[in-house]
Amino acid sequence: FQELYELAVCLIKKGLAYVDHQTPEEIKEYREKQMNSPWRDRPIEESLKLFEDMRHGLVAEGKATLRMKQDMQNDNKNMADLIAYRIKFTPHPHAGDKWFIYPSYDYAHCLVDSLENITHSLCTLEFDIRRPSYYWLLVSLDQYQPYVWEYSRLNISNNVMSKRKLNKLVTEKWVDGWDDPRLLTLAGLRRRGVSSTAINSFIRGMGITRSDNSLIRLERLEYHIREELNKVAPRAMVVLHPLKVVINNLDYGTIIDLDAKKWPDAPGDDASAYYKVPFSRTVYIEQSDFRVKDSKDYYGLAPGKTVLLRYAFPIKCTEVIYGDNSDNIIEIRAEYDPSKATKPKGVLHWVAEPSPGVNPLKVEIRLFEKLFLSENPVELEDWLGDLNPRSKEVIKGAYAVPSLATAALGDKFQFERLGYFAVDSDSTAEELVFNRTVTLRDSYGKAGPK
Repeated sequence: FQELYELAVCLIKKGLAYVDHQTPEEIKEYREKQMNSPWRDRPIEESLKLFEDMRHGLVAEGKATLRMKQDMQNDNKNMADLIAYRIKFTPHPHAGDKWFIYPSYDYAHCLVDSLENITHSLCTLEFDIRRPSYYWLLVSLDQYQPYVWEYSRLNISNNVMSKRKLNKLVTEKWVDGWDDPRLLTLAGLRRRGVSSTAINSFIRGMGITRSDNSLIRLERLEYHIREELNKVAPRAMVVLHPLKVVINNLDYGTIIDLDAKKWPDAPGDDASAYYKVPFSRTVYIEQSDFRVKDSKDYYGLAPGKTVLLRYAFPIKCTEVIYGDNSDNIIEIRAEYDPSKATKPKGVLHWVAEPSPGVNPLKVEIRLFEKLFLSENPVELEDWLGDLNPRSKEVIKGAYAVPSLATAALGDKFQFERLGYFAVDSDSTAEELVFNRTVTLRDSYGKAGPK
């Protein structure tokens, strides 16, 4: 602040800045008419004295500003005597109440770049018209001039990237905070389970452009996330909407410990590449993996049909137990093939009771979809009205394999057939919460790595 203040004094002494008393409305009117302020040519000594009074809090807020004497007749409005300092009787978080005047962005941006020996000042294209003002001030004060480089801002489909719009979403509670996993803030991406490696890979693959109309599809980011998580996320099994299956030909109390692969290409002699899953008389499959009526293109379980429980045994549906009506299926009865002689086409993920009468590990699952329904909500006048009402689904009472009980904040997994998930900060000792980072397939049905 001291250096910036001294440079402002120097600018006044050079006759290139003046203390102005115009109101914001008058400044706007004079700029539109390309007219000089009545105080533009006031004596240098008078501006120096008034600026000193401003510094010591002797001038009321809004009664004076320090303006740069640039070019009011320039067609570029960013050369129309921009404001360098405003009076503000507000303590600074670091400097305390030492200052009653604060530099504007237009004044401080280029000077701080210069004072900090920035080599390249990188800005988005909307700052392109500010470049003349940026260099005008540095040249006027004989300061080192960084290289300014403007590029197009990153726009991703079905999202907003504007800080103003993001702030509105957060402050008006349309989302759950700056780290809401549906937002493309760094905090939101991190909480969702996206790594910096995936983000950097996405940026490198996209490159830099000066085209201001580019809209990057969200699926492109998701592709890089899948590529990264496929390498680092061990596999596990979770059932979102459990349907109880009782295996009649397995004795009550019998528990068979099976090996399940953490990685698709896990070698048979590497014990660390496997995790244990219990197989018992009561197992749970997804409700969507059972139908009363079978069809040729359906690979799930149906009456009289056999499917393979992944890493376990083939099971055949022998009976369906209904509740109050034919749409309410409460239990499936089945028999398993311990010899594994049957070779069904359908393979299902599942979770079993770890011991008789004990429910599997219960977890909360949060599924996220696109935050906005339209590809480019920014173009809409009522952009908030385009929010996807189904962008977040919370599933309580999902069942997980026992090995997930030790998962810690930030751990990432591929839940087989469901997608990639990460442990959320809302997790407690009593219940783990998992956020879905990305599905196994994009919205066009294209599969990612297995």
